[in-house]
Amino acid sequence: MAANVKLPNPRKPFSRASLSLRKREIITGYLFLTPWIIGFLAFVSGPMIASAILSFTNYDMVNVGKFVGLDNYSFIFGRDELFWPSLLRTFRYAVIVVPISLTGSLLAAMLLNQGLKGTTIYRTLYFLPHLTPIVASAMLWGWFFDPNVGLFNHVLRNITGLTELPGWFRDPNWAMPALIIMAMWGAVGGNNMLIFLAGLQGVPQEMYEAASIDGAGTWAKFWHVTIPLLSPTIFFCLVLGVIGALRVFTAAFVATGGGPAYATYFYALHIYNKAFRYFEMGYASALSWIFFFITLVFTLIQFKASTKWVFYAGEVR
Repeated sequence: MAANVKLPNPRKPFSRASLSLRKREIITGYLFLTPWIIGFLAFVSGPMIASAILSFTNYDMVNVGKFVGLDNYSFIFGRDELFWPSLLRTFRYAVIVVPISLTGSLLAAMLLNQGLKGTTIYRTLYFLPHLTPIVASAMLWGWFFDPNVGLFNHVLRNITGLTELPGWFRDPNWAMPALIIMAMWGAVGGNNMLIFLAGLQGVPQEMYEAASIDGAGTWAKFWHVTIPLLSPTIFFCLVLGVIGALRVFTAAFVATGGGPAYATYFYALHIYNKAFRYFEMGYASALSWIFFFITLVFTLIQFKASTKWVFYAGEVR
């Protein structure tokens, strides 16, 4: 009887029916991806290739661009007086905004994760600033920060009695802090808060119960349970937050225009001015590609560093 038993052929692990089903699934997947692929090729990759070519020309939207080799890049690094200050200013903005916004979003998510009465209402109120268009927010905060009739200085004047108050968007020393405050208003209760809230709701309650049995307090639970299990979410928000902070443009463009005295003149504003104010498209393309590689390097550094502190469930170390 044992001699008549047919063993499965290791060379044919799948039947024809399973193979055809697999092919249909693959084809279906690519069909769903087709609109995105077409959009990427037509609206993303095409302009990227065009800008890469234009970065080696002196194209100015009027005359036919001539090939200038690396002249644009050499001028950027050697003679552009606004390149390094705008880049360093952008880095300084990102260094301040990203940690504060991520910390605030995490704290807001933890408050909303307590299951208190009215949580849905609070969640909506926290998220409303993020839904406000950035242009409307900049105009609103421009009124708040008005040194003469603004709400902030009015409150400070009544509380402190001071006569010399910050000029905010009109003062080179206060324009950057004002932009950071405005950014925090929309960032703390925005998408990061919802992402953190989803991550917190995915933390198993059994882990907290086990930590309580071991005598862990609130801080120990947060540091040894919440943070490790939430580390992939923190990493995801960190990467997007750094990219978003480096791309800061609209708030400064609407509220200050890069001023006063270039106090809020960020790198993206430099690209915009070169491209659409002075029509130096070739030079602006070179600036854009430098920014692309800077962002890419920062992202790769974060991915490299994440192997030391990001914990994925089921991962053996």
